[in-house]
Amino acid sequence: MRVAVTGTPGTGKTTATERLAADGDVDLEVIHLNDVIREEGFTTGRDDQRDTLVTNIDAVADWLADREEVLFESHLAHHFAADRVVVLRCHPGEIEARLRERGEPDSTVAENAESEALDVVLAEAVERHGEDRVYEVDTTDLSPADVAAAIGSVVAGEREPSAGTVSFVDYL
Repeated sequence: MRVAVTGTPGTGKTTATERLAADGDVDLEVIHLNDVIREEGFTTGRDDQRDTLVTNIDAVADWLADREEVLFESHLAHHFAADRVVVLRCHPGEIEARLRERGEPDSTVAENAESEALDVVLAEAVERHGEDRVYEVDTTDLSPADVAAAIGSVVAGEREPSAGTVSFVDYL
């Protein structure tokens, strides 16, 4: 089984999947794709406007191709082949607070909050994988343990697909 955990930066992907791995709650290898991208040099350059590396999606896809029992997380995870895709969601106001706490620039904070309000990651996940393989989890008021448990329930097949159940359009 291949499970992708994705979402706008600040939704809790890394924290929740680290908890899953530490607690041994899933029988899958947990991979943090952003670490892999940096360590393996899977980039095609730099986006100076956003002050970030540009990921070589094809190189990451090739690297992931041989891994079958895996849970991988990143804001890009939905771009890769997966049996189930967990899209973590969070109210844009909370994303703003989390990203500011990390020291992200105002432009990054605003772009990611707007992206979350517009369902950008969810729409891309549904377009690539279909509604029947996408599971939305609103992390706004959940603890990291609760988010990890929600992901675990998707992995275990205890949760039904739920694309389109979260809306933050009120933020706009």
